[in-house]
Amino acid sequence: MTQFTDLGLAKPLLKALADEGYETPTPIQAKAIPGVLAGRDLLGIAQTGTGKTAAFALPILHRLAEDRRAAPRRGCRVLVLSPTRELATQIGESFKTYGRHLGLSVAVIFGGVKYGGQMRTMAPGVDVLVATPGRLIDHLQEKTVTLEGVETFVLDEADQMLDMGFIVPIRRIVKHLAHKRQNLFFSATMPSEIGKLAGELLKDPLQVSVTPQATTVERIRQQVLFVEQQRKRALLAELFAEKDFKRVIVFTRTKRGADRVAKSLEQGGVEAAAIHGDKSQGQRERALAAFKAGQIRALVATDIAARGIDIDAVSHVVQYELPNVPEAYVHRIGRTARAGAEGSAIAFCADDERN
Repeated sequence: MTQFTDLGLAKPLLKALADEGYETPTPIQAKAIPGVLAGRDLLGIAQTGTGKTAAFALPILHRLAEDRRAAPRRGCRVLVLSPTRELATQIGESFKTYGRHLGLSVAVIFGGVKYGGQMRTMAPGVDVLVATPGRLIDHLQEKTVTLEGVETFVLDEADQMLDMGFIVPIRRIVKHLAHKRQNLFFSATMPSEIGKLAGELLKDPLQVSVTPQATTVERIRQQVLFVEQQRKRALLAELFAEKDFKRVIVFTRTKRGADRVAKSLEQGGVEAAAIHGDKSQGQRERALAAFKAGQIRALVATDIAARGIDIDAVSHVVQYELPNVPEAYVHRIGRTARAGAEGSAIAFCADDERN
């Protein structure tokens, strides 16, 4: 098992990681850090939640610390572009946390706040600048920021940048950068426009692709049971005879179906409640509270009603009827195995649902 201590990172960085209790890198960190340390361009196919911020922040901080020099006035040595102010802030915090024993400067710039403070922060220059594209372009136009001294350029969440209409602004920003630089490019998906942008920016990149650390499929045991339509109720009752069916959400396609299933469970001695669009807010909240408290074992729900259910320790999800769209299936089974727990998903499938 790779440890952070195996990756050749500077001691102050390892100290900061130890302070945070991090010992073992995530897959993207183990794959990306050595390449970025060596100065290579990187194409990372990764979603938020995979640990990608540390995958670029750690090697970048290491390289800055190894080659200490003053940041260019009004400029930066590292530029990270991020689509939203929340994400930019988070990335800035990560750089500060990991770099706390290095004495490097980090600034975050985004829209919606006054310019004065950002101009004062940037005047002497900073080691790392994290910015959203719109506000950075404003600063470039006002000449309050210059990007000629950028040694490493990071583009994070590229596909989200595309959705938000930032591709043209990004191309404008890139024109301000020095030709000789390291480029790190991250995107969860690769639409053609993003592939094209990556091709323009990256030179012989190291490619790293990871799925989030726990995709639903890994922690959820999924089964399909083929059953005749009229046998579904009996089968559901049999399942509830099992002790480990402690806290179960049962999905039906219709509100009336939800009521019927809840009623048949109650008749069979299983505490159940239905939640759907026809129930009042109060009824839904009471049913959810009873479910949370373990007073009822079964919550019978329609898709719409289940949207906001975030309850830990749901042991099983039973799809009494299959949904019409695949997204709904993924959404339904995602109600179990939350917060790192295991879970089971069982789908009933009658003849008319096989397609």
